[in-house]
Amino acid sequence: MSDIFLKARIMEIQVEKKVLLTGIKPTGIPHLGNYFGAIKPALTMVSDDSYDARLFIADYHSINTIRDPKILKQYVYEVAATWLSCGLDPEKVLLYRQSSVPETLELNTILNAFTAKGLMNRAHAYKAAVDKNREKDKPEDHGINMGLYTYPILMAADILLFDANVVPVGKDQVQHVEMACDIAQAINHNYKSELLTIPSYVIDENTKTIVGMDGRKMSKSYGNAIELFLPEKKLKKTINKIVTNSQEIEEVKDPETCNVFALYKLFATKEQQDKLAKTYRAGGMGWGHAKGELFEVVNAELKPIRDKYYDLMDNKDYIDEVLKKGEAKAREIAAQKILKLRKAIGID
Repeated sequence: MSDIFLKARIMEIQVEKKVLLTGIKPTGIPHLGNYFGAIKPALTMVSDDSYDARLFIADYHSINTIRDPKILKQYVYEVAATWLSCGLDPEKVLLYRQSSVPETLELNTILNAFTAKGLMNRAHAYKAAVDKNREKDKPEDHGINMGLYTYPILMAADILLFDANVVPVGKDQVQHVEMACDIAQAINHNYKSELLTIPSYVIDENTKTIVGMDGRKMSKSYGNAIELFLPEKKLKKTINKIVTNSQEIEEVKDPETCNVFALYKLFATKEQQDKLAKTYRAGGMGWGHAKGELFEVVNAELKPIRDKYYDLMDNKDYIDEVLKKGEAKAREIAAQKILKLRKAIGID
């Protein structure tokens, strides 16, 4: 087989790969809900060689709410260290900061010109903020900045700039991908050319809502989240605070209605789950025992990740190096896309 044929075949395989893209907004250390709802599913998908994976840290999105530069910089490091400690290989996966790719903002400007205001009026985040103001008898747009209002357009720029075919999202983010599709189709239709790739969203239906310490969806806003990198002693104390009912030790308990067991199933093997469920149903087990079992499986999985995370946070030079390399690759891809768009719309 000739070298020319081999190179041609390699290029053909690369072209066939679907582009997978996802981002995390740096708003603090991730919790178990982020880990099972976004991080693990994304890393499972990017381990598949059929994807050309591109993961970014959405720091421009964060400045809608985070106005302290020191805190924002720290959060960026935390997100990068989280991806790396959880198993992301920067030699195989493109990892970059959104703000390191100014072409994103140029595309954002172009997309603005093709986005109907009515579309933004229907955005879930904006509508929720308006509803909250109405409940408090405040003006509808009180405290709402243009960053929040046009958030879906910037997210569309993140997606469309890199020709993403697949965007893993939670159910609350589906609308943003659909809006990106609408905007891309409007541009393609206007210029009668497939300038922008129409993305598809992917939801992991096997990932149910991760319950928090009080039984509601795990969320920082509810104050019921368990941080991913808590030291062992603090992790144990936090798990011991999980809300349970008032059943006595001798009473039979139902594992399927228990917050502790719901979290246990995320970490335990099928054999471990069956064993603890049997103990629940036999009676004679206190909640302290169940929480102790939960701590053991959680800590067993998170300890190596946690150790690597803190090593990375003590070595920010390495994180900087990874992000710098990612920036160079990301800008090369983005520049080609913007050049094509500028020619198509008549700017160049």
